[in-house]
Amino acid sequence: MILSEIRNYVRDKKRCTLNELVMHFDVDAEAMRGMLSKWAKKGKIRQIPVSSSCGSSCHKCNPELTELYEWIE
Repeated sequence: MILSEIRNYVRDKKRCTLNELVMHFDVDAEAMRGMLSKWAKKGKIRQIPVSSSCGSSCHKCNPELTELYEWIE
């Protein structure tokens, strides 16, 4: 199932952005956030704050997708 695939992807990479996950799994950002929240409730994934300029100064990234997630061992 996709939840276990997400677990494996984030665990293997240690950290990844929402944009990476959306592109890798070809899933809508809101759907991905919902799946990530299931792992967050289990204490396995956490969202890491990004710098205030990320997604706004260079305009290369969509600011709505610059969320950073980390696997917790």
